[in-house]
Amino acid sequence: MARKKVETNISYDDARQVYYVCMDHGADENGRRVKCYRTYPTLAQARRGLREFSAERDGLRRVSPRSITLDQWLEYWMEQVIRPNRAQTTVYGYGKIIRNHLSPALGDVPLQKLTPQHLQGYYAMLMEQKGLSANTVRRHHDLLSCALHLAVRQDMLLRSPTDRVEPPRVIPQEARFYTPEELRQLFALVEGHWLEPIVKLAGALGLRREEICGLRWSSVDFARRRVHIKEARTAAGASIVQKETKNRTSNRVLHLGDELCRLLRQERSAQVQRSLARGDGWSEDNFVAVDKLGKPYSPNAVSLAFTRFIRSHGMPKITLHGLRHTFATVASAQGAPLFDIGRALGHSTPATTGKIYTHLLDQTHAATLDRVADALK
Repeated sequence: MARKKVETNISYDDARQVYYVCMDHGADENGRRVKCYRTYPTLAQARRGLREFSAERDGLRRVSPRSITLDQWLEYWMEQVIRPNRAQTTVYGYGKIIRNHLSPALGDVPLQKLTPQHLQGYYAMLMEQKGLSANTVRRHHDLLSCALHLAVRQDMLLRSPTDRVEPPRVIPQEARFYTPEELRQLFALVEGHWLEPIVKLAGALGLRREEICGLRWSSVDFARRRVHIKEARTAAGASIVQKETKNRTSNRVLHLGDELCRLLRQERSAQVQRSLARGDGWSEDNFVAVDKLGKPYSPNAVSLAFTRFIRSHGMPKITLHGLRHTFATVASAQGAPLFDIGRALGHSTPATTGKIYTHLLDQTHAATLDRVADALK
């Protein structure tokens, strides 16, 4: 016997002895009705299933069926949201993740059929087959979370599958740094080398390499002996981008000590002499860290040159960014509070400083306990 209608959107099948509920999703992008059917053993369960479906469909979380794929949604998200509102370096980084990983693995999956299992398998594949680190894969998760939550807000998804996965846990990177003795040794070795101003700005002021490469002479105030950190020069693939500093707190003014002030004056004088000698062949970009033609260095070129320098002089392995860590460590050893160190480094919050420099917290903690113990003797 055929199914017979019991109530609106509910029918009963005598042969199978089950109730069929018609789930009407509405019209798709082509105007066709999209329906599916679910079966229930009892009329009460069928009614409850229909009520739950109707509440979800007609409530604030209602979405219409769409055939758009994840690739198509990510393209929309990049062009309409990310490209107009994010830095060029961010656009480049997101695009690289999408092109090299997300599109080949999940790009053809319909957006509304993307499941937590898809994502969980994707994360595992990146780590097990492609050898990516947990921290790198976490960036993939953060990208997907941002893009898919927008899909929820724009009524393309009921909820984001990224809310129901277990992303890789971020593994804090241990900050590598020099001791004060090693830093003094490095400063002595680099004297007279074109890297000297770069190395000493990183080690004595804690500047990021992008901040050093983006520093202009107009931001150096010799009269007041201070430097205004307000620009950064960074790489976005093959392109070099001059932009504002990382965040509002990265825009800061720092004091120049005697040695650093002397060094920068000497470098400025040398550049003036070279510019007069070369005339039109000298670049007028007015950067502090420049080559023999007055052209600014790229951050990657500076990092590579520094790595080669310390290797050739038998110094312990460290990155140029490690000199920033060294500055923080030396400052802490001299009694500077963590809050002041964070301000000098341009961190957005003291919590950021504490998260990166856990060894400083350990030293402060030990010193505090020692002072309490001394007081109780």
